[in-house]
Amino acid sequence: MNKFTFALLCLEGAVLSFNVAAAAALIPSIAADFVLSQFVVGKIIWLYMLPYGLAAFFYGPLVRAFDARKVELFCIFLFSLANLLAGVSQNIATLFAARFMMGLFGASVIPLGLILIARRLKEAKRGRYIGLFFGSTFVASLFGLFLSGIINWRLIFVIPALSGFILWILMYIFLPSFKEETGNFRLGYLEAFRNKKVIKIFSYIFLISLIYHAVQQWLGVYFSTQLNLSQFYISMLITLTSLSGIFGEVWGGRLADKIGRIRVVNLGIAFMVLCIFSFLIKLPLSLLILLMVIWGLGWTFNHVGLATMLTDLPAELLNEAASLNSGVRFISGGIGVSLGGLIMQKSFTLGFLVFGLGLLILLYVSRLASNKNIGGIL
Repeated sequence: MNKFTFALLCLEGAVLSFNVAAAAALIPSIAADFVLSQFVVGKIIWLYMLPYGLAAFFYGPLVRAFDARKVELFCIFLFSLANLLAGVSQNIATLFAARFMMGLFGASVIPLGLILIARRLKEAKRGRYIGLFFGSTFVASLFGLFLSGIINWRLIFVIPALSGFILWILMYIFLPSFKEETGNFRLGYLEAFRNKKVIKIFSYIFLISLIYHAVQQWLGVYFSTQLNLSQFYISMLITLTSLSGIFGEVWGGRLADKIGRIRVVNLGIAFMVLCIFSFLIKLPLSLLILLMVIWGLGWTFNHVGLATMLTDLPAELLNEAASLNSGVRFISGGIGVSLGGLIMQKSFTLGFLVFGLGLLILLYVSRLASNKNIGGIL
């Protein structure tokens, strides 16, 4: 894969991610515009996540039978069209339909990106490229989140729509064909789950994603109700996780190539354990700033290390693994948000203890499997 082709993949990831984090911040503005309850408008979140998580399971197997170039062109065009529809929508029903389409076609980007990186790059270089790929998504998401506070909500959808159409033209002209790598269409999930390593990796991904989102999505409420921080400081602290995540993806990807995927994943989870148990203490703002930087690094180290491990799986399992990565993360993340809300509502102390212990167990199991060299999760 040449650098320009890789740059196109990164730009595609950026277009996909531009309004992912911003969507939740736009709910009050959209509700005011359409004169609706914020709880009604809030459906735009799961109307994106649900089709995304389910559709992701099909894109990996799909590029066995069809040229990945054609699949990419088809999906990025319809994803951009869905963003444009959202930006010009005159009622909530149209916006809901647009969000559903965004999830349906946007789900192709990450699985196909991982598959192409795995197919076209040597194992020793994959970590740094995957880190750069996901780093571009973090940059775009952070930029979209920033703009959501200063421009009209419709532009947060129009910008990726126009960018997506421009990108489609560039991809049509410059993206090479991957036709030589196609074969027969098949859903090989039963075959994949006969592989014990696949089961262990995705069990781990399911649990780590559940715990992360169970804590991350409720930190704003924790900072407000338990520490009495203002909205400005809450927003800045949450933004720090995305900002440090940019460096975490890029740096973590390089480390995955140099010191190994396992060590990077374990380092990431150790950072997360440190942060969760530190939240049990009411710390001053200066230490909270440091903790949120470490929290963002921990999650992204874990994320990029695991993603790189997936590209190292046998070639016959790669397509299903890439799709499972997106599908499992979205589904477990949704469960984590719900479970975290139930526990945190009763007690943040209880929540941090439960999820912190869960991370400790994951860290212990992964290190034990690695030390015994039994081909465990890591």
